[in-house]
Amino acid sequence: MMSTPSLNAQAILMLTAPLQVNGGAPPSEFLSLGEYSRLAHRLKEMQLQPADLLSLGKADRLRVCQPTLDEARLQRLLERGFLLSLAIEHWQSYSIWVVCRADAGYPRRIKTRLQESSPPVLYGCGDIGLLESGGLAVVGSRHADDALLEYSKSVGRLAASTGKTVVSGGARGVDQAAMFGALEVEGRVCGVLADSLGKATIHREYRDMLISGQLVLASPYDPSAKFHVGNAMQRNKLIYALADISLVVNADLNKGGTWAGAIEQLDRLKFIPVFARSTGRPSAGLDALREKGALPWPNPQDGNSLEAVFNMTHAFTQGGLSLPSDDAKLLVNAMPAVLVCPEATQAPKSKGASQVPVQPPLPMEMESGNESVPQQSARSKTKKTKKGYDVRADAPPALNLPQ
Repeated sequence: MMSTPSLNAQAILMLTAPLQVNGGAPPSEFLSLGEYSRLAHRLKEMQLQPADLLSLGKADRLRVCQPTLDEARLQRLLERGFLLSLAIEHWQSYSIWVVCRADAGYPRRIKTRLQESSPPVLYGCGDIGLLESGGLAVVGSRHADDALLEYSKSVGRLAASTGKTVVSGGARGVDQAAMFGALEVEGRVCGVLADSLGKATIHREYRDMLISGQLVLASPYDPSAKFHVGNAMQRNKLIYALADISLVVNADLNKGGTWAGAIEQLDRLKFIPVFARSTGRPSAGLDALREKGALPWPNPQDGNSLEAVFNMTHAFTQGGLSLPSDDAKLLVNAMPAVLVCPEATQAPKSKGASQVPVQPPLPMEMESGNESVPQQSARSKTKKTKKGYDVRADAPPALNLPQ
């Protein structure tokens, strides 16, 4: 059973959440992210917290609002206390917890990386501590063939076998395949949902994992929210914010949430390295991501080689939670040759047979570190063939990686 949200959380919920239990505020009434951020700035200037709005008199409340918000609108939102109590009771029946940006329990990775773009409220079910565990983000489109689903599943198994958390979006297709791959071998998973959190918490394939602490489901949207393309797009930045490295399994060129999220990470956010699948069926979307700075996935074959990928990332991000763009360009040059073993990721070819991709059987403030990494003379080379990608690298000089 979840505890009652803090007074700050209650105030923020009344201001920003639809509270979709037997209705709720019209979409145009509650505060947008930008409006709430401006109000939060105003409160900080006045040395107040969101909870103080519940006890301020009309004159003081008006002084807080001007010139940020209309006082009458603020008053209407803060009068939704009864609706909030119904919503909290409903969420408790689903074991859904709620944290807000003003709470100490709000995930540091999100707040540090996204700062004012952090969702005012985060809903979830399961062990909230998993949201601070980092790990491997695995993303891809909803429409994937059986080979890509098995590939994603095996990546999830490999991450779990190495003790890494899998972070994904919970959508059908690549996301769920990677998540279930990790859960099947008792790994840890963070699912960042764009809709229907309430329904997901009672899903028979999730419930036991939520209770055991293997799985946490979280969402910045009301637990009763239905799917909306815009919400799915916005949710993607949370996936990257919670992870240490990311792998794009497939993406449509210039369209779709997977493409938009990866491009946003590569061009603007730059929280973590973005890797793109480098074996199997060619993809115009993945080609384009590599041209924009995504790194070819080195196809680690076991836990040690996957750990090396994470260690290499940490070597480039010491001192902060952000990845400088220059460091991202150097990462591929420093990848140990032991990670690149394309023969082990491809099925044997007989004469006239088509090639089938096979993955290994096992499966925040914003300043970045200043530690310099020498440019390696050896460069990885990605060769596109008619039937897939052959990624090879010359062995770079040995690096002293953190343990």
